[in-house]
Amino acid sequence: MKTKFPAGWDEARVRRVLSHYEQQSEDEAVAEDEATARTFMEVPRKLVPAVRELIAKAGRTNRSTRRAEKPRARER
Repeated sequence: MKTKFPAGWDEARVRRVLSHYEQQSEDEAVAEDEATARTFMEVPRKLVPAVRELIAKAGRTNRSTRRAEKPRARER
């Protein structure tokens, strides 16, 4: 049976990723997890569209908030 990889992936890339995580110390793994600041959860399949919409709305809100809070350069 031949393995089917996602677009842009091949066996060599998978092996590089596996090697990276197999060689990583526990402290390095924790630091990487904390740096991503993402949360993963299981969601019933029928709720996925609603969850995606909420995430998109939150992203738009956060981007506009960040722009509003960004300090402006002083005019001379």
